[in-house]
Amino acid sequence: MKRLLRQRKTLIVAFLAATASFLLGVTLPINLRANQRLEPIQAQVLAVSHSQEKQPMFNINKFSEAIAHRVEFSQQALAQLQETRFQSAVPSQFQGTTISHAKLDSQHKAIALTFDDGPWPTTTTQILDILKKNNIKATFFWVGRYLKTYSEIGKQVAAAGHAIGNHTWNHEYLKYNEDGAAREIDRTSSLIEELTGVKTSMFRPPGGILNNGLVAYAQKKNYAVVIWSADSFDWRTLTESLMDNVMRQANSGGIVLMHDGGGNRSRTVKALPDIIARLRKEGYIFVTVPELLQMQEQELQNQKTAHK
Repeated sequence: MKRLLRQRKTLIVAFLAATASFLLGVTLPINLRANQRLEPIQAQVLAVSHSQEKQPMFNINKFSEAIAHRVEFSQQALAQLQETRFQSAVPSQFQGTTISHAKLDSQHKAIALTFDDGPWPTTTTQILDILKKNNIKATFFWVGRYLKTYSEIGKQVAAAGHAIGNHTWNHEYLKYNEDGAAREIDRTSSLIEELTGVKTSMFRPPGGILNNGLVAYAQKKNYAVVIWSADSFDWRTLTESLMDNVMRQANSGGIVLMHDGGGNRSRTVKALPDIIARLRKEGYIFVTVPELLQMQEQELQNQKTAHK
């Protein structure tokens, strides 16, 4: 009887050892190969001629390497998130000021396309597709209540790397006291940050109205108040006139006003590819508003250095 029990124990130990060997020798390599397909990491296929006793140690080393690669990938993703978060910040010298264009010399033909009143179903995503096809980053000024309704579209805009600005919560042409202005602006910026991680420092008043209390509050909170130098009038004109309006007013350092939301913006969508093509033909590059202001800041620094 004791001999039989010893034989059973021996069999159990052998079974457990075999199972552990199988898990280390087979399951781990399979999992590693799956991870390598999922992660953007190039893996080399190694021919293993070692003995079966050495294989588990080899697999453990590969497992450690996979963990290290995963950590590195996570750090890169975090860095990209931080870059997205601050892409809508403008240089400090422009905070609390009102801007309609950047002061660039004629050699730097840069222009910023901006879109107001979104996010909006259909047209915002159509504009995103056009911008992506042309490798352009633009600046979107959002209305808070539309962002709340179409939050997934807003997330797409931010994920694509475009700059985001505040365009009030309700987009109304009213006179505001400080409390009312705070509700319109603070609530919108909070939602933008909550949904996208973007902490914007840009504000555009509805209708470009500068004296109804909104701009005073925005400047007090160190927003750069961004107006425009080229108005497409896309909310009232035909497609051909829309293009002519932009081209007639385009200049180096310019900020172009268009709309992706707030109504039927099919004319904007139709005109946008031709506007981009015509501006490129004239030698313009496309940047976001923060990038445009960074270019002006750099030019000022270069001028100071040259004078010294």
